Amino acid sequence: MTLNNFIIREIIAEDNPKIAKAIRSVLIEYGVPKVGTAYADTILDTLSEAYTDKNSVYFVIEKDGKIFGGAGIKKLDNYEGNICELQKMYFMPEARGIGLGSKMMDICLQQAKNFGFEKCYLETLPYMEEARKLYRKVGFKDLNERLGDTGHYSCNLWMLKDL
Repeated sequence: MTLNNFIIREIIAEDNPKIAKAIRSVLIEYGVPKVGTAYADTILDTLSEAYTDKNSVYFVIEKDGKIFGGAGIKKLDNYEGNICELQKMYFMPEARGIGLGSKMMDICLQQAKNFGFEKCYLETLPYMEEARKLYRKVGFKDLNERLGDTGHYSCNLWMLKDL
């Protein structure tokens, strides 16, 4: 899928250092705590390997050989039930405000449905306002408590969407 010369495609091993750098850059930009968030995830440097399980996928946004963001779908950790999690959806400033978030969301949610998940969960932070607007626009609803245990204890907003 191409939009404004950005390509959305599945991650490959060569993308690992580029997507890890992009995600950490966005997290630093927003002043996200380095502990209890995606910043500290051990899988961040090996994302392509983290999405090889059945019913999991990670997509990156690429332009001219550079990675500008990504998002993934995976079964919600430590949860009994048919719920996936939208994971590590972060975009560099160059990839924001041009429709890539909506397109990425469509692709990820369609893939979640194709995998047979019934609901999609996500965790976020209060100051990720643009992201929360997008999540609500596509039907995510606020929850009063977290589901499962992702290890992201600093993320204090939780959302869920019926697929």
